[in-house]
Amino acid sequence: MTDWTAADMPRLDGKTVVVTGANSGLGYEGTRAFAAKGATVVMACRSVERGKDAVDQIRAEADGAVGGALDVRECDLASLDSVAAFAEGLRDDYDAVDILCNNAGVMAIPRGETEDGFETQFGVNHLGHFALTGRLFSLLRDGEGIDGDSRIVTQSSGAHESGEMDFSDLNWEESYGKWKAYGRSKLANLLFAYELQRRIEAANREDDEGNLGNESAIGVRSAACHPGYADTNLQLRTAAESGNPLVKVGMRLANAVLGQDAATGALPMLYAATADVDDGAYVEPGGLMNMRGAPTIGRSNDASYDREDARELWEYSEEATGVEFPV
Repeated sequence: MTDWTAADMPRLDGKTVVVTGANSGLGYEGTRAFAAKGATVVMACRSVERGKDAVDQIRAEADGAVGGALDVRECDLASLDSVAAFAEGLRDDYDAVDILCNNAGVMAIPRGETEDGFETQFGVNHLGHFALTGRLFSLLRDGEGIDGDSRIVTQSSGAHESGEMDFSDLNWEESYGKWKAYGRSKLANLLFAYELQRRIEAANREDDEGNLGNESAIGVRSAACHPGYADTNLQLRTAAESGNPLVKVGMRLANAVLGQDAATGALPMLYAATADVDDGAYVEPGGLMNMRGAPTIGRSNDASYDREDARELWEYSEEATGVEFPV
């Protein structure tokens, strides 16, 4: 385990960072840290009003001296049209994106469907971010990140270890378990992050004659992370959705006893985005059971590195979203 904190992040003046779910929890803390280092942070939020409230809070906490600009924009990951509109707006207004943090998510909620008919957890946590990343890829390709390469960081969870890919029923139409569905969506996040890095590497690999396979992919890197057990409103939303007051009490108690604060939970994402990490890295807390503590490089479960599942998920995701990557 390192002793790395947000104070160790480099200056980010002139950099553009996109954070989904930026108005609360890990996204809020990540936004605050990026802006403190001088980055322009595009806050991709389902609710613009809550995003603006978050901006006011960040500025109040910093006594107005935020450093970088904060740009709140609507992006509802449960709507592919909203994702497309958000990406189009960014392409109109920005020349490049240096860091993309695929952070937003929902957890263990009753079965529902997105605007496009996908099971909500799979649709928001995976497909929404898949589509967003693909639509922003040209801007990421033109970014420079920290060390000349732009970075895509996808937030997973330790719950990926309980996830199983069932390509005959990805949207849980035959049966549904809210925690199983959450685990699958978080496993999908990792399959996507690692497959994206493999495809980038393949596109950049020299052929026998020394020619690059696809120059449009040069300078983009993909990594993944998980926050450990972070005390955020994600658990409280899950409890509220359950409708059971005992679940609410249990979640609050678990957060108080086991959880680390959201600022610490955001460190793996910040580390993956700005520190010297390998392509395809998996960053997690280095403390007790990888649930808390400073960030370190870890390894996700074997299923997350299954190349056949990753390829099948990629092909399904392209067809389902209508978004193709130039890799």
